[in-house]
Amino acid sequence: MPTTLDMLAVRLLAQGGKSFWLPPRSSQQAAEVDWTFYYIYYVSLFFFLLIVTLMVVFVIRYRRRPGQEALPSRHHNLPLELLWTGVPIILVATMFWFGFSGFMDFAYAPQNAYEIRVIGQKWKWQFEYPNGYIDQDLHVPVDRAVSLTLESNDVIHSLFIPALRLKRDAVPGRYTTAWFKADTVGTYPILCAEYCGTAHSDMLARLVVHERGGFERWLEQASNLLATMSPVDAGERLYQLKGCMQCHSLDGTAGIGPTFKDLYGRTVALRSGEIVTADDNYIRQSILDPQGQITAGFEGVMPLVQFSDDEIRAMIAFIRSISAAGAEPAGEGAAGGEAPEPAGSAPGQPATEPGAGAQPAIGRAIGGSGAQLPGTTWIGSADATNLVTDAEGSATPDASRDRG
Repeated sequence: MPTTLDMLAVRLLAQGGKSFWLPPRSSQQAAEVDWTFYYIYYVSLFFFLLIVTLMVVFVIRYRRRPGQEALPSRHHNLPLELLWTGVPIILVATMFWFGFSGFMDFAYAPQNAYEIRVIGQKWKWQFEYPNGYIDQDLHVPVDRAVSLTLESNDVIHSLFIPALRLKRDAVPGRYTTAWFKADTVGTYPILCAEYCGTAHSDMLARLVVHERGGFERWLEQASNLLATMSPVDAGERLYQLKGCMQCHSLDGTAGIGPTFKDLYGRTVALRSGEIVTADDNYIRQSILDPQGQITAGFEGVMPLVQFSDDEIRAMIAFIRSISAAGAEPAGEGAAGGEAPEPAGSAPGQPATEPGAGAQPAIGRAIGGSGAQLPGTTWIGSADATNLVTDAEGSATPDASRDRG
C-alpha cells in the first residue's frame, strides 16, 4: 500500500509536464518512476556535496604545517559509527522499496486491460491488435489500461517508451509482459534500447494516444485499408506495415534486399543461375516462399511474412506503380481491378487469335507473356476468372478449373 509520503510525492511531481533530466511524462506510473529517480538523485547529490565539502575543509584545516606535530586522534567512536552505518541502511532500504513497488506495479496488469501483442524483429516493431490488425505504431486509448505481451523473432530487443518510463525486453523463445495507462493525448517516440544489429538506431516507432472514442474509429478504419484505399495506396501502406521498407528501397539503391524501384518487368538473375522476369507470379512466389528465388548478390535473409491474397495483389499493384514497365494507364489491373479492353476486340470479348495485336485483358492483368492460341486453355491468377478458348476463338468461363 502506498504511504502518505508516496502519494504526496506523486501529486507534487504530477503538476509538471517535464523536468530538466527527464522527457514529458504521459502516465501516472511515469510520475512514480520520476519520484524514485529524484529521490535517489537528491540523496546522492546531498551526500556528494557533504563529503566533498568536508574533505576540502579537513584538507585545509588539518594540513601538515612546519614545526607542528600531529595531534593524537581517537580510533573508535561508537555513536558516529552507528550513525554513518544506520543512515545509509535506511536510505538504501527506502530506495529499494520505492523501486520494487514501482516494478511490481509495472509487472501485473489489471484484469480489464486492453491486450496488444508486440513483435520485435530486425529492425522494426509490430503491434498486433485483438482483431488481428498489425501496425508499425502503437495506438492506444487515453485513460485505459493497456497490456503488452512482447516477443522477438530473432535477437533480444528492448521496447523503450520514454514518455511512459517503460522499458521491457523482447526475448526470443519466451514472452514478457508490461502494462501502462496513458493519461495524456499525444504522440511519443518508441525506441529499441538493446543493441540488435547494424540498423538498431533505425528501429523506431510511435506511441499514439487517442482521445476518447478516437481509438475505436482509428482501429476500424485502419483494419479495412484494402476496402478504404486504392490498391496502389494499400500496397504502399503494406510496404510500411509489413517491414518491407527495412530491406527494400524505393529509390533504386540496393540495401539488404534488392530495390523495388523499376522491379516489375525487369530481368532478374537468381543465385541458382536462372534468369527470370519479375512479373506477378515472381512477386507472389517471392512473398509466399522467400527462400525459393533468391536474387544473385543478396543473402537469403528474408523471413516469411504473412500476406493474404488481397494483400499480395495490393503489393503487386504498388510495385507495378513504381516500375516503368509495369505502370498501367488506368492505374488498375494488378490488384484485382478491372483491366481495360484490348484493342481490336469487341466489348466483353478477349482477343484470342494469333496476331490480334493484344493479349486477352485478363492475361495482361497479371503481366502474362505470349499470345493466346486457339484451342488452348489459359489459367489466370487468383483474382481472375479462368477462361477456356475453343477452336473458333470464343472464350467461356471454366468454373471447374482451379484458380492459378
